[in-house]
Amino acid sequence: MAGVGAAGATGGGIFHFVMIKPTHYHSDGYPIMWYRSAIPSNTLAVINALALEARDQKILGPDVDIRLHTFDETNQRIPVRKLVRMIERDGGKGLIALLGVQSNQFPRSMDLARRFRAAAIDVAIGGFHVSGCLAMLKDIPPDIQEAIDLGCSLFAGEAEDGRLGRVIRDAWDGRLESVYNYMNDLPGLDGAPVPYLPAEHLKRTAGTHSSFDCGRGCPYQCSFCTIINVQGRKSRSRTPEDIERLIRENYAQGVDRFILTDDNFARNKDWEPILDRIIHLREVEKYDLKFFIQVDTLCHRIPGFIEKCGRAGIRRVYIGLENINPDNLAVVKKRQNRIVEYRTMLQEWKKIGALIYVGYIIGFPNDTPERILHDIEIVKRELPVDLMEIMMLTPLPGSEDHKVLHEKGVWMHPDMNRYDLYHWTVEHPLMSRADYEAVYWEAWKAFHTQEQMETIMRRNAAYGISLGKTLLLLMWFYTSALIEDVHPVESGYLRLKYRTERRPDMPRESMLAFYPKYAWETLSKHVRLVAMIARMGLIYRRLKRDPNRRAYSDMAITPATDAELDELGLFHETRGGEAAVAKKRKADKARDATHPAVAAE
Repeated sequence: MAGVGAAGATGGGIFHFVMIKPTHYHSDGYPIMWYRSAIPSNTLAVINALALEARDQKILGPDVDIRLHTFDETNQRIPVRKLVRMIERDGGKGLIALLGVQSNQFPRSMDLARRFRAAAIDVAIGGFHVSGCLAMLKDIPPDIQEAIDLGCSLFAGEAEDGRLGRVIRDAWDGRLESVYNYMNDLPGLDGAPVPYLPAEHLKRTAGTHSSFDCGRGCPYQCSFCTIINVQGRKSRSRTPEDIERLIRENYAQGVDRFILTDDNFARNKDWEPILDRIIHLREVEKYDLKFFIQVDTLCHRIPGFIEKCGRAGIRRVYIGLENINPDNLAVVKKRQNRIVEYRTMLQEWKKIGALIYVGYIIGFPNDTPERILHDIEIVKRELPVDLMEIMMLTPLPGSEDHKVLHEKGVWMHPDMNRYDLYHWTVEHPLMSRADYEAVYWEAWKAFHTQEQMETIMRRNAAYGISLGKTLLLLMWFYTSALIEDVHPVESGYLRLKYRTERRPDMPRESMLAFYPKYAWETLSKHVRLVAMIARMGLIYRRLKRDPNRRAYSDMAITPATDAELDELGLFHETRGGEAAVAKKRKADKARDATHPAVAAE
């Protein structure tokens, strides 16, 4: 970190810097924890790398031993009492950093903070909730003010460029500030420490997976998005050299699968030199690397982008499809999404062997249960989507939507724990609360039928995509939503519950009630899972034995043509679909008039 110098304090000692990525509470009141969680925390990796640099630079002086501790609560219970005793035993100098805290994780963070503050241990809280609220709201919200009143220190913004070092020094000197607000000063990433977690930590997730951000910032203006208001709309990139070094270091410890957490990798100004470095590692040095990225719906227009992604080993791609109704997309300023290009774009990704995840939002002002389920049937039939992440339209603190409702005085649910994209948080004009939540889970069931999952496997067999990986991911999504009742990004294997960790405003269950119920839940979930695996396993084996599986075709994977504009439900059974087609034809006609040679071809 540039600008980090020695601390003003003198003398030796021990300083414990404890980094905790909190989870959030399930509707049953227990923190969502797993024996193995699905996705590693990139924020934890970023802050750990910055802390390692601060320790190596001896920012507290040559005689102070800075000891680092990392915890991801999605896969590890936080040993509060043990941490308190450890800090007290070693002189009482330490800082608990609750980091990467999203709005739905803020109540859990506060419950942890209260326990540490009761022992007079310093606590700092950072992440999207704090950063987004301070960036977008004129006044400090009550829950954030409560954290300040508790004696917590709040951190808004990003921690590079010496900022984490400043907080650590202030904690050591006993002069933590109430608020560190860097929202108006986004740091460059050139030369910054690259995200890093040791392999031992990653074993609590998928094992050989890690994550990192190549850059931050997105140029679009989606009104439901918090990222553009926290990380900015200007692309800031790590250098290709830093990305290569990060991959080599991880590969040396057995990590060869990576999630790129950029909100939109296609708009990273250095996407091509980064991909070229990865291609060299794969094709020349024979590194076995695979990647998962997030992009927008217009990335197929970038010359060479998808082709290079294929060569770089990008085998999973997340696309913010959001909806198939242009009128709905206009409501949230998702103007870059053009339904007339959806099929072409998705099929281009399938050609390089990519599994496609799409984000899909329900709960727009004109939505009804019938319309939502009708549109999902169109997606199933006409678009080659493998995995659908269904979300409620939620006014997340830090988004334009939240700011507008807040300033208008519109009632929004005060419990931040609900802001997880699968609980209602604001009244809907056409659906009751019960209908809204019911259709959310009905939408998951509608997409993840056994028949649709078989269709997806058949499509991928035709593209030569691994049936085994397809089945594994389909079962992950099915299990998360329809057995565990959580969003897949929060999911994992084997739900862990601890009787004493229940949310404080819910009654603690007796041992006689808790343990038999927990055992029965665990057993019944595994019975349902095994039954589903058995059914899908039969389909998998049948497809593997089918010599003609590459010949399969259906409407979704038939190459897109101009004729489909007159035929598909995507264009004639959705609000605004026909207007989108008319707009495309007008643009095509104008282009052909301007470039007659191109039209002739």
